[in-house]
Amino acid sequence: MTIQNSVWLGTADLPTYEPLDADQETDVVVVGGGIIGLTTALHLRQEGLAVVLLEGGRIGARTSGNTTGKVTSQHGAIYAALLDRHGRDAAQQYATANQEAVDEVDELTRRLGIDCELRRGPSFVYSTGDTDLDREAEVARELGLPAHSADPADMGLPVTATAAVRFDDQVMLHPARYLGGLAAAFSAAGGRIFERTRVTDVDAKGDGVAAQTQAGHHVVARHAVVATLLPFGTLGGYFARTRPNQSHGIAVRLPVDAPTAMTISADGPTRSTRPWPGGGPSGLIVVGGDHETGAEEETNASYQGLVDWIEELWGTRVQPEYRWSAEDYSTPDQLPYVGKAPGSPVLVATGMHKWGLSNGTVAAGILRDAVLDRDNRWSALFDAGRIGDARSVAKLVQDNLKVGKEFAAGHLRRLLGSGLDHLEVGQGGLYDLDGKTVGAYLDHDGRLHTVVPVCTHLGCPLRWNEGDTTWDCNCHGSRFAPDGAVLDGPATKPLAEPES
Repeated sequence: MTIQNSVWLGTADLPTYEPLDADQETDVVVVGGGIIGLTTALHLRQEGLAVVLLEGGRIGARTSGNTTGKVTSQHGAIYAALLDRHGRDAAQQYATANQEAVDEVDELTRRLGIDCELRRGPSFVYSTGDTDLDREAEVARELGLPAHSADPADMGLPVTATAAVRFDDQVMLHPARYLGGLAAAFSAAGGRIFERTRVTDVDAKGDGVAAQTQAGHHVVARHAVVATLLPFGTLGGYFARTRPNQSHGIAVRLPVDAPTAMTISADGPTRSTRPWPGGGPSGLIVVGGDHETGAEEETNASYQGLVDWIEELWGTRVQPEYRWSAEDYSTPDQLPYVGKAPGSPVLVATGMHKWGLSNGTVAAGILRDAVLDRDNRWSALFDAGRIGDARSVAKLVQDNLKVGKEFAAGHLRRLLGSGLDHLEVGQGGLYDLDGKTVGAYLDHDGRLHTVVPVCTHLGCPLRWNEGDTTWDCNCHGSRFAPDGAVLDGPATKPLAEPES
């Protein structure tokens, strides 16, 4: 039987915290309990500031706890493209920042005594087509990264690859246990964490800020850091400056020992692998099946594509023990946004491009220094207020035209069913109920959940994600549980219930 959960969240005993039940005052309020929020909060507490961290669900339970668990400066075949687009100085900064983040995660893990299966080893990017990896290796090496061209056979992955680049001394770990360790260290140092406390707005208040929760409580602070996947609501306009993307993952046991290195393909479809220590010597994790959030109707096919790939390579049937998905956002110029949001006193971080464990660690350092009014080497590169080059502007225009089409298409979408009478257990989708379109799902306990399938962020239509049993918005990436509860923003309000 396959468990629909991240292998990391399914095998971690994370600490738990109570919801906020009264107004608070503090030096810094951090919103979001993932890699960026927890690392930033810990940094600031270690600097002597009073810090309150608010998490809408459970710490680490969304994107950070659903990663591949790779902490690397090897982000696919990106360095030649960064050099060509942004110049040597920018490419150098990105490379150095992320390689230093790899070492910082290692140092934090050891100093705090976090048991998170941290291992150092090689990470390969390989090509099965025409991607020029010789130049990629040359550029990465010139930027000071521990990279060189390699024989694809060294990966131990039975793919027919034409070239490979090897990055030495990279890190893989159990991300949920790492996040739990950060949370425990923050709490032990006097930091305060409140779970199941969704923040709906952060406004200027006097010389500081006030974060308002869904339950009506306020946290007043001198500084606010919004470290959610995407800043909620319309804060900073990042919903229109990024695109949401979803990946799928599976954990399996092979009939033979699994490759011990981390790998990722440079050509599509993306296939990213790493060992799964919890699965023994044969344990393997594979992530891929990328698509824009809400754009794929048959998400079960994305999972099956990963299974098919494994079975083709090893010539045997496999049954995933865990399967899960994760969402992240990309920026038009391929660099994250970190710093002060335009027109707001709030500090933000978003657009990690699926490399949040390293980029997010970099972001936490930038956010810490911004709160402390200190210079940071990387803040200009990741400037949260930048517009970008001409290509970035063109991409923004193209993406927002697509969002406009999504608005219009929502009114014309074909309904999946004409009524709820024949809805089967585990089935969901759009249905016509007395002339009105409703979203419905019949769970495995026989309970029927119905919602108005319209995103509470800006009113885009939602699609049913069968593989993950979620309602997803293709406009800006909000995701909702079958009962309408918010899973990922920028939405902050649950879905409405149909009028009876």
